Amino acid sequence: MQNELTQGPVMKTMLRFAIPMILGNLLQQCYNIADTLIVGRFLGADALAAVGSSFSLMTFLTSILLGLAMGSGTVFSIRFGQKDTLGLKEGILASFILIGAIAIVLNIAVFVGIDWIIWALRIPSHLAAMMKEYLIVIFTGIIGVFLYNFFAYLLRSLGNSTVPLLFLAISAALNIALDLWFVTGLNLGMAGAAQATVIAQYVSGIGIAVYAWRKFPHLFHKDKEVRLRLSRIKEIASFSALTCLQQSIMNLGILAVQGLVNSFGATVMAAFAAAVKIDAFAYLPVQDFGNAFSIFIAQNFGAGKVDRIRKGIRIAVLTSILFSLFVSVCVFIFAEPLMALFIDAGETAVIMEGVQYLRIEGSFYCLIGGLFLLYGLYRALARPGMSVVLTIVSLGMRVALAYTLAAIPMFGVAGIWWSVPIGWFLADTLGAVYYFINRKNLLPRCIREQKKMDESLVDTSC
Repeated sequence: MQNELTQGPVMKTMLRFAIPMILGNLLQQCYNIADTLIVGRFLGADALAAVGSSFSLMTFLTSILLGLAMGSGTVFSIRFGQKDTLGLKEGILASFILIGAIAIVLNIAVFVGIDWIIWALRIPSHLAAMMKEYLIVIFTGIIGVFLYNFFAYLLRSLGNSTVPLLFLAISAALNIALDLWFVTGLNLGMAGAAQATVIAQYVSGIGIAVYAWRKFPHLFHKDKEVRLRLSRIKEIASFSALTCLQQSIMNLGILAVQGLVNSFGATVMAAFAAAVKIDAFAYLPVQDFGNAFSIFIAQNFGAGKVDRIRKGIRIAVLTSILFSLFVSVCVFIFAEPLMALFIDAGETAVIMEGVQYLRIEGSFYCLIGGLFLLYGLYRALARPGMSVVLTIVSLGMRVALAYTLAAIPMFGVAGIWWSVPIGWFLADTLGAVYYFINRKNLLPRCIREQKKMDESLVDTSC
């Protein structure tokens, strides 16, 4: 086993666990950032627009597998906190089969529906062929994405956030090197950028799977006690389905906004493609801090340490606010040079539109930081349904306001950008009010209900 998050100084323990997760996912962003930067610089604004729309689509597809792995990781963390080795081993078996099957079905579905997907995204006709060329290749990496996320969340649930970082570092460096070679050296164009990303995804996915299998053989070798039980599948599904729904709603809303952005033409598409990469990179640390916070809470929830959970909440909120404010100032000041990294300086209209997006949305990163903590808290306390509610409020308002404000001439495209922080604020308000109303009995009740759930697991094999 790895590090227990139920012992030691709260702030030190939480940060020591969170920092490798943050660094790892910053490296993961390098997959798409490398594609965007290299494609924008060497293949032009049209290619950048096509890759940008593909990024929103792949983020949505990845979110399904990410949500399933994240939900399973919560179960693993609780079992680890309870020191329930049998429950952990059976959960791993059930989760791998369930998520693996979904990944295969998803992979088949996107290949079959690729033309419909391009139509639904309202891609301009002159970009459709270019985007299809990219998607045909990038879709082959979905199984690699599944492998990496499943084993990364397994290791993190055991308190090991360093190994996932190492595999991402290797694959991110490989992705950048292959991007440059395939696009600028071999002149493979859009397909070359996609090929580089897929190869890197499989390196990280297969690599971390082999590591986990060899490092923790006792978790994977089937013995007489370990069975594929229907009760375990139901438990994994109950956590994973709602977490998956939350992630899917989040990115489906973004995908819906992408369609609206596309309707404003290639200039706005290119600006959004570059700005959203900067934006995602900027608030990714607080997103991953929220995920690390969730695992911290889940382990202590499994161990029944209510006071440690409450102290962790206070420290996490303060840390997230301070970091978010710092990042907001940096993005506001350096918005223009950051945009210039992705697009030629002569594309002034694209750069200025991206700067407007970054300065509006980037001023409110403290709101998204708070929202990620709320997501993680309710997921760890066996209340993933509340995370779904907050996501629906945040993304539902974002989509509704984006379409409403964009239709008003005085707002136009800026209305799309303003819809984002408004959605964050409304969801934060709901999540915080719910917690403060229920804070006196929320944690003890959750722990009692989790014990009842454990006792109700029927010993039924399938």
